[in-house]
Amino acid sequence: MDSVGVAAAAPDAGPGPAWQSKCPWGAPNTTSISCSLADVMSEQLAKELQLEEENAAFPEVVAAAEGPFITGENIDTSSDLMLAQMLQMEFDREYDAQLRREEKKINGDSKVSISFENYRKVHPYDSDSSEDEVDWQDTRHDPYRADKPTTTPRKGFIGKGKDITTKHDEVVCGRKNTARMENFAPEFQVGDGIGMDLKLSNQVFNALKQHAYSEERRSARLHEKKEHSTAEKAVDPKTRLLLYKMVNSGMLETITGCISTGKESVVFHAYGGKSATEDKVVPPECAIKVFKTTLNEFKNRDKYIKDDYRFKDRFSKLNPRKIIRMWAEKEMHNLTRMQNAGIPCPQVVILKKHVLVMSFIGQDQVPAPKLKDVTLSSEDMKKAYYQILTMMQQLYKECNLVHADLSEYNMLWHDGKVWLIDVSQSVEPTHPHGLEFLFRDCRNVSQFFQKGGVAEALNERELFNAVSGLNITADNEVDFQAEIEALEKMNEDHVQNHGKKLSTFSSDGDPPIYDE
Repeated sequence: MDSVGVAAAAPDAGPGPAWQSKCPWGAPNTTSISCSLADVMSEQLAKELQLEEENAAFPEVVAAAEGPFITGENIDTSSDLMLAQMLQMEFDREYDAQLRREEKKINGDSKVSISFENYRKVHPYDSDSSEDEVDWQDTRHDPYRADKPTTTPRKGFIGKGKDITTKHDEVVCGRKNTARMENFAPEFQVGDGIGMDLKLSNQVFNALKQHAYSEERRSARLHEKKEHSTAEKAVDPKTRLLLYKMVNSGMLETITGCISTGKESVVFHAYGGKSATEDKVVPPECAIKVFKTTLNEFKNRDKYIKDDYRFKDRFSKLNPRKIIRMWAEKEMHNLTRMQNAGIPCPQVVILKKHVLVMSFIGQDQVPAPKLKDVTLSSEDMKKAYYQILTMMQQLYKECNLVHADLSEYNMLWHDGKVWLIDVSQSVEPTHPHGLEFLFRDCRNVSQFFQKGGVAEALNERELFNAVSGLNITADNEVDFQAEIEALEKMNEDHVQNHGKKLSTFSSDGDPPIYDE
């Protein structure tokens, strides 16, 4: 190596050896910049360092986000109100963008689309979105949406000359009918007829209106039937509440289930609890008779009660549903009369509205069989016949009642004797149809025991005279019924002339019986 070259390079190498400046493994020469403690604790320095780190990590995001809102240029950021408004505006823009994405997701390629325009936060003049990103349906003023029809002035027409349009114009009436569909019930869906500029004729609109009205009434009937009626083997909420109160009060221990259903009532079995009063003893087993609150199955029940002089004055003042409660009250009073006369029948425990609690005719939840379902020997059949004959005479003379529905279906066989049930329709003999009801009962009883082989059974005319004490000597049934109707007419004329009922029977605390 040339000595001159080495000598010339030596002063440039510095004080250290030359191999240290050229070795890649050597420690770099770093120059430290000294700064004060105040500069280190400065917030401005911290912001600058943080901004440098963000620019180094996210150069593209920072470049896209740079603007007057982020940097604060040309905006006074010293006001808290201005900062809050700017943040709210940014939040609203993000919320509107989310709504647009939801619209595109829901609508897809469908011809019928929906819009969340009314839920947007940013007004059109505040939005910075381009027209390419916003569909026509996102604008507040839809050029394709038909406006609601304007009302016709009192004069009945709009315009003059050839441009006159009357209120009878086909297009105007069609649009008005479409707008009127919005007044239908909410459950009747009519669609967006105004948006499609649909024009309905009067005939079509009237048909739709009638159909909507019919559907509304049908829905109301179904709801009323579910809430206010007792169905077969079921009770409505009000009746269920009455039964719950009886159990909670301790009068009934438990209700086991349904044992019988009929056209007018449903009967449940229950175990008795403690007595509510000292004079009323609750039997070990009870029968709960729930009268149906619907009038569909027994529509002719009013003739048994509206002409009954005990309830005639109250009947005219009640609505049809309250008649059911009077029907239950009527059975309670009739059973009380029968019980006082010693006739075998259920014992009344308590009456709550249309729920009547009685003693149970049977044992261990098994009701006593009806007379039509039991097989009796000839001796028991004969015994049952004479017992029924005695009970009919007691019912007529001592209780001053006519059963009005006496048959083998309403007589039970228990403990070797006949029990009478279902006396809610029973009326007094002075009822306008009382003798007719008695003759019908005599026919049912006579036919049943004659078919059962009881030779001593009287025919219906002889049985009628034996029970009522009348002496009608007609040879055939037609003349016999004619004389019965004449007697009823005579009694009705007497009542209309005097206004009171002729009776020799003393009241037992039931609704008053008037005597002359």
